[in-house]
Amino acid sequence: MSADALAIRISGLRKSFGAQVVLDGIDVELARGETLTVLGRSGTGKSVLLKLIVGLQAADAGSIQIGGQAIGGLPLDRLNAIRKTLGFLFQQAALYDSLTVEENVAFPLRRHTELPDDERARRVRELLSRMGMERDLDKLPADISGGMKKRVGLARALALDPDIMLLDEPTAGLDPITTAEIIELIRELRQARTVSAIVVTHDLRSVEALADRIVLLHEGRIAAEGSFDEMQKSDDPFVAAFVRPTFGKAHV
Repeated sequence: MSADALAIRISGLRKSFGAQVVLDGIDVELARGETLTVLGRSGTGKSVLLKLIVGLQAADAGSIQIGGQAIGGLPLDRLNAIRKTLGFLFQQAALYDSLTVEENVAFPLRRHTELPDDERARRVRELLSRMGMERDLDKLPADISGGMKKRVGLARALALDPDIMLLDEPTAGLDPITTAEIIELIRELRQARTVSAIVVTHDLRSVEALADRIVLLHEGRIAAEGSFDEMQKSDDPFVAAFVRPTFGKAHV
C-alpha cells in the first residue's frame, strides 16, 4: 500500500518487559478511513500496542510511522504535534477525578489550542451533546456511571478533531444496552467524517459492527488477519475460539 494511503505503518515492532516478550516483530498497516480491530488473549500486548503508537511507551525495536512520519526518537515538541492528530480512549476512560465532565473534555483544548473561552465552551458542549451528556456538565467522574465515563472519554478523545482514533476496550464492563449505544456512537462518528481507527476489544458485537479488518495477536505475533467473515470461516482452532466462541471455551 502506498504511503499516501496509510494512516499508520508498523514494522518489526518489538516490546519486552524484563524477560517477558509482549510484542515480537509486529507488522501492521492501517489505511486512511479504515477501522482495524485487535483481538487476543489478555496480556498479549493489545493495550501496549496502542501505548506504543501514541508514544506513551517506547519500543525496543522496529518502527511506527503516523502519517508517514516515524515517531521513534522524535523530540517532545514534534511528538506532541503528531499526538494532536490522535484521539485516545483509555480502557477505564482515565478521566481526571478532580475535574468536572465539562472540564475533562475541555482539557486538551486548553492545553493544545488558543481558542477563546466562549468558542472552547461551545466546542465542549457540542461534543458532550453528541454523546448525550449535555445535562451532566458539572458532575464529577465519581458521580457518573461507567458507560457515561466512556462517553465523556470519547468526547475528550474527539476534542482536537483527530484523524486517527485509538480505542482501548470501549465497551468493556458495560451492560448490553450501553454497549450497543457506544457502538452506535462510534459508527456515527465514522459516518460523519473519515476517521481511521484501531479498536482493541474482546466484544464480538463491536468487532462485527465496526471492523473493516481484524488482527489476532498470539504469543507476541500476528496469528491471523482478515475480515470478520474470513475469520468466521477459519479452520484454525485458535481463531475459531475467538470469533466462534462456545460458552466456557473462548480464549479471552
